[in-house]
Amino acid sequence: MIAYSNFELDNGLQVFVHEDTSNPMAVVNIIYNVGSRDEEIHKTGFAHLFEHLMFGGSQNIATFDTPLQKVGGENNAFTSPDVTNYYITLPAANIETAFWLESDRMKSLSFDPKVLEVQRKVVIEEFKQRYLNQPYGDVWLKIRPLVYETHPYQWATIGKDISHIENATMDDVKSFFQKFYNPTNAILVVGGNVKLEQIKKLALKWFGDIKKGEKITRNLPKEISLNKKKTLNVTSNVPSNAIYKAYLMGKRLDTDFYAHDLLSDILGRGQSSRLYQKLVREKKLFSAISAYCLGSIDEGIFMIEGKLNKDVSFEKAEKAIDEEVYNITLDNIENELAKVKNQAETYLEMAETELLNRCMNVAFAANMGDASIVNKESKLINQVTVDDIKKAVSKTLRDSNASVLYYHSSQN
Repeated sequence: MIAYSNFELDNGLQVFVHEDTSNPMAVVNIIYNVGSRDEEIHKTGFAHLFEHLMFGGSQNIATFDTPLQKVGGENNAFTSPDVTNYYITLPAANIETAFWLESDRMKSLSFDPKVLEVQRKVVIEEFKQRYLNQPYGDVWLKIRPLVYETHPYQWATIGKDISHIENATMDDVKSFFQKFYNPTNAILVVGGNVKLEQIKKLALKWFGDIKKGEKITRNLPKEISLNKKKTLNVTSNVPSNAIYKAYLMGKRLDTDFYAHDLLSDILGRGQSSRLYQKLVREKKLFSAISAYCLGSIDEGIFMIEGKLNKDVSFEKAEKAIDEEVYNITLDNIENELAKVKNQAETYLEMAETELLNRCMNVAFAANMGDASIVNKESKLINQVTVDDIKKAVSKTLRDSNASVLYYHSSQN
């Protein structure tokens, strides 16, 4: 259980406090309700670009890292299709430094053209190195638009095309900041050796005078399964052929999310999973294979991916995957379900040993509209039945609901 208290400032900033007096450290985590799904189709990659720009200094603080390092702190951030998350860890005695830094860049970010140019180059280089210049790096650039035909999940957080970042103007940047980077669209989670009343005072002192923004109202198109298998063949200089079989699944808050999550574990989590045991060890069709699902706020993806062994055809490999998926509906899977439930429980317990993980998890849950979700996961996992797993197979893992990327190796 993660204990927390919460309050809200007049400008709309939601604040959650997780007291842990056994820890000499503190975490200040601020999550902005903006991700790549909020971008325009011809201006993608902005959420991720802003993650970088937020470290370029504010009007009052030239460099973000220097004052933080002086008080023994560290920081980082990440962007997803749904959110952008910033976090600081530092000794609890120096927590006010984190409030000062985070509030200042929310209130008065530096829109220095030099900073924009520097970060633009950094993001473009990241695009090239991570997505274009390494084996299989462009998979998500190709699979997303295959799965999503209408929803903005169709592009990766890095962006749809390098040119969108290359052509970003200062007006574009300011407009994005003003719309999304304000107290109304943010959640602050503070954890560690802190007290609720202390955090109330600090939040009011440092964030209280920041103007509230307009409430974000989304009207994103709902992606609907077309009941038609979609395929894409690509060829590149990669070590081996690979298959990526993506199924459109429900939202993170759907009642059957945990059934799908546990199903992915049964099929493809680790070397004891069904797909690994059957298709890697026994039939030797793959050198590696896995399954997982994306817990997206809107309709997500259930993915099965694998690297084919030499001389194994795509047709044979995919047929073997489909057979193992279908067998889930026929076999007695009580023991397998019990095993993955235990694994999930262990993972939750281990994750909660870290203060930063606890604070992030509260932030993610609160951003979805209900912070109490963070303490319900164990119960929801244990409520999943064998019938729930088999229903998930029938509902989602249909070939007519699949988008399949056949990644051909030019070396074969």
